Amino acid sequence: MSVNSSKINVGIVGATGYTGLELVKILMCHPSFHLNYIANSEGGLNINDLHPSLNGVCEQEVRKADVNDIALHCELVFLALPHKTAMAFVKPLMAKGVKVVDLSADYRLPKDIYEEFYTEHTDIENLNHVVYGLPEMFKEELKSAKLVANPGCFPTSAILALLPFMEKRVDGTPIIIDAKTGVSGAGKKLSEVTHFVNVNDNLFAYNPLTHRHAPEIAQKIGVDFDEVNFVPHLIPLTRGMISSVYIQVDGEIDAFEILKEFYQDKPFVRVSKKPVDMKNVAGTNFCDIYVKQKNNTLFISSAIDNLMRGASSQAVVNANIMMGLDERSGISNIAYVP
Repeated sequence: MSVNSSKINVGIVGATGYTGLELVKILMCHPSFHLNYIANSEGGLNINDLHPSLNGVCEQEVRKADVNDIALHCELVFLALPHKTAMAFVKPLMAKGVKVVDLSADYRLPKDIYEEFYTEHTDIENLNHVVYGLPEMFKEELKSAKLVANPGCFPTSAILALLPFMEKRVDGTPIIIDAKTGVSGAGKKLSEVTHFVNVNDNLFAYNPLTHRHAPEIAQKIGVDFDEVNFVPHLIPLTRGMISSVYIQVDGEIDAFEILKEFYQDKPFVRVSKKPVDMKNVAGTNFCDIYVKQKNNTLFISSAIDNLMRGASSQAVVNANIMMGLDERSGISNIAYVP
C-alpha cells in the first residue's frame, strides 16, 4: 500500500459523475484523508479531462477500476457507482480488508425489499454486516463499521424530518412526503426527462407513490410501506432538495421544542424558526428543518443539498466516523449564497 505517513489513504471508484466530482473536491482539501486513487470503468484519463472545473486544481490520473489496485492503494474507498455494479466491487474489497462507503442502493435494504424494487442481490453475506450511513441514527454503529450504505438523497431529507416525531404520530395514519429536487439528482447522463427543453420552466411529479426510495424511508422509520405516500418532483434547478412532510399527531404538542431537543447535539442538523429553503444549505452537509402544527396535522419541512448531504459530503462524514475522526473534519459549512 502506498503510504502517506500523516494521512489515511482513500480512493474513489466512479469519478465520472456529479457525486464523484463532489467527492474529489471534498477529499482534495481533507486534513486527514489522502486521495490516493481515482478510477472509473475505462481509465486512461486525467481527472480534469472528466471535470474541466478541476483544471489547474487537480491533475490526478484516473485509473481503470481494479480490486487489487484499490486494495494496494487504499484503506477506505468510496463507491460512486450504479446499483448492481457496486456490489460486484464490495464483496472482493471486503475480503481484502478495504473499508467501503457505498453510495449506491445495493446495501440500504434487506434482501427481499431490495429485490422487489431493484434487482437480484449477489452479496447476501455482506448485507448482514452493513451499517446504514445516517449518523443521526447510527453514529455508534458507524464507529466500528467496515461497510456503510450511504442513504439516498430523498430518504435522508424525509427521515431526518420524521425522526423526532415518530413517537407522537398516530399509528396507522398516512405519512405524506411531497419532495422536490434539482436536476443533478438524476445524474450526469442525459435523458428525455432531464433534457433542457423538458425541464426548463417546468415542474412535474415522477413515479408518484411507487418511487423506490419510499421503501427505504419506510424501512428506516419502522412503518409499513403502505403508510408512506411519497411523491418526488423534478424542478428546473441544478442542485437542492426540499421535502414537505405531513403527519397526524395526537393532540397539541410543542413541536419546535421536540425538534430542537432531538437535534441539539447533532452538528449537521439546523432547526429553523422560519420555513427553510434550499439555497441556505447549498454546498454544505446541513439539513435545515422547520415544523408547524395546525390542529392534529404536523407540517415538517427539510432542506438539503442533494449532491452533498444527499450523497458525497454525507459519505465523507460516514468515513470520518469509521476512521475515528471528528465527523465534521473536512466538511464545508459555508453555503453557496447568493
